[in-house]
Amino acid sequence: MARHDDLSKPNLNRGRRIELPRPNEDAVGRAAERTARFFGTAAYLIVQTFLVLIWILFNTLAVTHRIHFDKYPFILLNLAFSTQAAYAAPLILLAQGRQEERDRQQVELDRETARRTQSDTEYLARELASIRIALADVATNDDLDRLAERVADLMAGGGRKTKKHKHFDRDDARPDAEHAEPAEPAVDPDAAS
Repeated sequence: MARHDDLSKPNLNRGRRIELPRPNEDAVGRAAERTARFFGTAAYLIVQTFLVLIWILFNTLAVTHRIHFDKYPFILLNLAFSTQAAYAAPLILLAQGRQEERDRQQVELDRETARRTQSDTEYLARELASIRIALADVATNDDLDRLAERVADLMAGGGRKTKKHKHFDRDDARPDAEHAEPAEPAVDPDAAS
């Protein structure tokens, strides 16, 4: 009885799984994308066609049967293509999945950028509208030039209003301004004594 199993104690090693090392998914994905990208190039098609032609010519035109390693139905070549397809399909699917994830993230980023741009545009439109409203009551250079001419004319003409400048006077535009009494001059109390 050389067994060392004590049945009164649980065997902690029993049923324990062997953990295989997990590959770096990002590195595998990048390799899959490079491989899938290579499978879609003209260089790959040219090299593969060249190798297949050499394979077929070598196995059909070989002088002796001892040199042949894959006779006419080319079963070994068919096996090589099947193996290549078995590995290429999952690699291409993995590369497509990674590309779809990048596209999804880009769409989300574009949506967020569009939301921010729309918000900024609406804010700027509101600010521009408020500036337009504020500038509606501001005198322009033309208004100031006209008023300066009017002051000069009034000073030269002895304070008479001329018909030429009447439409520039804002007080004249009011209906009660025509009939308003002139304001009495302010009396300086120190000057009167």
